Amino acid sequence: MEESVRPSYTVSQPPPHIDLQAIPRPAQRDEQQAEAAATPSPKALPAAWEARYRAWVIGSDVFITLLVIAVSAFVIDRVAPHDMHAFGTILAVFVSLPASRAWSPRVLGEGAEEYRTLGRGFITAAVLVALGGLLFGALEVQVWVFVVVPAIALVAFPQRYLLRQVLHRKRARGLCLLPVMAAGSPETVADLIARTRSEAHVGWRVEAACTFTGHGADRDSGEIDGVPVVGRLEELSRYVRRGGYRVVAITADQYWTPKRLQRLAWDMEGTGAEMVVAPVLMEVAGPRLNVTGVLGMPLLRVTAPRFTGGRRVVKEILDRFGSALLLTLLSPLLLVIAVAIKLNDRGPVIYRQRRVGRDGQTFTMLKFRTMVTNADEIRKTLETENEGAGPLFKMKRDPRITRVGGFLRRYSLDEVPQLLNVLSGKMSLVGPRPPLPEETAQYAPDARRRLLVKPGLTGLWQVSGRSDLTWAESIRLDLRYVEDWSLALDLVILWKTFRAVMGGQGAY
Repeated sequence: MEESVRPSYTVSQPPPHIDLQAIPRPAQRDEQQAEAAATPSPKALPAAWEARYRAWVIGSDVFITLLVIAVSAFVIDRVAPHDMHAFGTILAVFVSLPASRAWSPRVLGEGAEEYRTLGRGFITAAVLVALGGLLFGALEVQVWVFVVVPAIALVAFPQRYLLRQVLHRKRARGLCLLPVMAAGSPETVADLIARTRSEAHVGWRVEAACTFTGHGADRDSGEIDGVPVVGRLEELSRYVRRGGYRVVAITADQYWTPKRLQRLAWDMEGTGAEMVVAPVLMEVAGPRLNVTGVLGMPLLRVTAPRFTGGRRVVKEILDRFGSALLLTLLSPLLLVIAVAIKLNDRGPVIYRQRRVGRDGQTFTMLKFRTMVTNADEIRKTLETENEGAGPLFKMKRDPRITRVGGFLRRYSLDEVPQLLNVLSGKMSLVGPRPPLPEETAQYAPDARRRLLVKPGLTGLWQVSGRSDLTWAESIRLDLRYVEDWSLALDLVILWKTFRAVMGGQGAY
């Protein structure tokens, strides 16, 4: 009966390091597990590309630090000699970066954590230079603290980004990937496989899987989405010890208990493989997750999302300052766009639309007009051709868009007037997409959590496909932002927005 509800898989050849003939029969299992535990396994060593990439990162950081300090010392020494200040700054940077895990292989190449550790390293370096100046009575270190160290950081962040792009392009071609063993239910393993393939930049490639508990029944090994199923969950440690995997990804299955996970962790000691357990209760990540020990038990603490406090004040200040600066810099472009729209059909330049902001409060959002003046009336005749997801109305070839409007939409220039909404405090530079009132009327309870924060000029939805996203994907990304917001994530999104806009990606 149990076998009848399991999905069927087609048989495929596993990777060359997998020995399917080694799957034990029930009578042999205890004996072979004891033998495997007693036999030393080949340790999964870092691949050559990992060492090379880390060497490039460290080398570029060292080169940039020495170059900036050499130039700074040359400029400053024209006033007074500061050789010891230069040496002290070099020492502070080279101590702070590794101490802040900025060179740790675990953070290189993916996520905002790499930039957080890099920023933390430079802040620590600046503090060390300042303390060194006070300790040795060199009070003229201000220029090194407030100019030289920030200058190093301003060069280091872009070079890290460029190195990461090189790595991501290689991963998109199937190179520089970590071999992963996935273990869990067929459904959750399939989901993990799909995610690793759609987001190759993460650097994982699922090469084998273990599923089901077996319950004493033999079954042929098959595959899940092209990945070979090499055995059952109770045999996982045996295959890990023999396979040379770098990551063992544990996905949801009723088989996993705290005792079994602890035993698996013990069995994997010395293999060089990292055990990663996917959270099954909620999709929460980032600074809200902490592991602590209480009463001798490891507990995963999930702190409540904070919508007020010091970090939000900083975000508010950056929003107002950033929008004012961008409006000033872009004012000539805004004038040119306004003239082009007016000359196109003599209609109004600005399109005003009611949108829903934080806590469900409505506000008037400003955009450059990209459609004909009677676009709302024409829309009623186009409902049958709607290509949008959920309650959204979208058409890739919308006949209401003007010639000038098509160009503005391609590069998101029509959204620039929203900087005035940011300046007035109704929107943020980064946040969930500002919804229409009729959209929010159809929101499920979970989707309404988007309204806990200010809507953004850009967001995760903007850098993840824009109009090409499904409604469910758009909601998931907005909720992820609400739950896991951080200043580092905002900076990453702003940079990715610039790339997406310049490429016209997903815009129509």
